[in-house]
Amino acid sequence: MNRNSVLVVEDEAIVATDLANKLDHLSYEVIGATARGEEAVSIARRQRPDIVLMDIRLQDQMDGTQAAGIILRELDIPVVYLTAYADESTLQRARDTGPFGYLVKPFDTRELRTAIEIGLERHAIEARVKRAERLLAATLRSISDAVIATDAEGRVTFMNPVAEQLTGRLESDSVGRDLGGVYVTRAANIGPERVLIAHGRAPCPVEDSRAPIRDEQGQVVGEILVFRDVTERTRQQAERERLITQLQEALANVKALSGLLPICSWCKKIRDDRGYWEQVETYVKKHSQAEFTHGICPDCLAKQNAALGFAPMGSA
Repeated sequence: MNRNSVLVVEDEAIVATDLANKLDHLSYEVIGATARGEEAVSIARRQRPDIVLMDIRLQDQMDGTQAAGIILRELDIPVVYLTAYADESTLQRARDTGPFGYLVKPFDTRELRTAIEIGLERHAIEARVKRAERLLAATLRSISDAVIATDAEGRVTFMNPVAEQLTGRLESDSVGRDLGGVYVTRAANIGPERVLIAHGRAPCPVEDSRAPIRDEQGQVVGEILVFRDVTERTRQQAERERLITQLQEALANVKALSGLLPICSWCKKIRDDRGYWEQVETYVKKHSQAEFTHGICPDCLAKQNAALGFAPMGSA
């Protein structure tokens, strides 16, 4: 089984030796021991220990809190502070670095084991949380919908690129601001959508939904807002409604001829549904969209010429 590696930073030689013996007894691997802050940072960069035991007060240009701050920030290695006494300002600087635990001198083997195990476990949990947060952020940044997250006070904590594009505001400028100053909308003239009043771009219709963000105890700690630009959908819907209106108007004007038409075999008039006899041209105009042009067929032309005494066309 692989042993967890430990870097010891302690400026009292006797304490450092005793600490190394305790760690060996607990099956930890001591990969280095130093009394200087700068050397501690150098060893941590080279060896990458699993955890660092750091004396707060070092007789060096770089004290324990400064060295721990670099190791935590740059290398993401958990640090447990060792302290016998310290003034309030030093303790505050130690707290500001975000350590993974404290050991108050003198301490026994059981306390040492507990502090190291808690530090390693806490670091592992935080690493898993950070991975999950990175995965979530990558997912939210890649989806096609706009997403804005807020804290419990309604201040923006996250915006994905689509939200930046639609609102016209950068995430870096919006984080910490009230949501109402970033996502500004008004009711649409028609439909359930809202109109987004964007910064530096034309307003656009949007569809949005909101959901609370809850912690492990079920307490609301924020809100997630998801919205999308529905300009194209609104345009298509308006076009569809326009075409439907045109079709309805056209259908209202359509007059169809159907069924049996009673027509006089002699004068060729048609009887309408009220019993009146009408010329064919008049009846068809009333009951269809047909228009008439007038001319004379060859047979009628021949009969008309004969009646008027004209010779047929083409005769000598």
